[in-house]
Amino acid sequence: MMKLSENFSGELLEAGCDEAGRGCLAGPVFAAAVILNPNNPISGLNDSKQLTESKRMLLKDEIMEKALCWSVAQVSEVEIDKMNILNASIFGMHKALDELSQVPKFIIVDGNRFKNYKNIPFKTIVKGDAKFQSISAASILAKTFRDEFMEKIHEEFPVYQWDRNKGYPTKVHRNAIYEHGSCVYHRKTFNLLGDLSQYSLFD
Repeated sequence: MMKLSENFSGELLEAGCDEAGRGCLAGPVFAAAVILNPNNPISGLNDSKQLTESKRMLLKDEIMEKALCWSVAQVSEVEIDKMNILNASIFGMHKALDELSQVPKFIIVDGNRFKNYKNIPFKTIVKGDAKFQSISAASILAKTFRDEFMEKIHEEFPVYQWDRNKGYPTKVHRNAIYEHGSCVYHRKTFNLLGDLSQYSLFD
């Protein structure tokens, strides 16, 4: 595993930001902001999608314990439908930054889109969650907090199997929407069914 860089700007209070759930059909998008402590390193950080679920959960606890500060925010499916998913993702990261106990001097963000936050300098970094530790930590927190949320609401609507697909557009998920309709957690502005020919009830 490639070692991730510790810092981009040279500022001690550099916050890494990332989101989880942008491509889902249901549930909120979750965003996280993390300022790591260089004197209390965390080994094994990586893009959350490259880690096993058990490893993510272990790192989640370690990040929450060792980071200088961290925050996780969510933006509901209703808000996503109102402002679109890109704006909702950025809004979520701003919310997470708002809730940090320390004000960052610099912000690094996974991806290529962000909006000015309190005139703090920032840098967008494509695949930043696989390049910089603080973005990786944010991706892990956003992913694990969101997964836990989706497992919880799965109990309300087990037919969609969100405990497995976490709201992503899997064949099983879309077949369930086709057969049972959508529910309050679905993002109504998204193409919930996709190409119907790919999601036959008889497969």
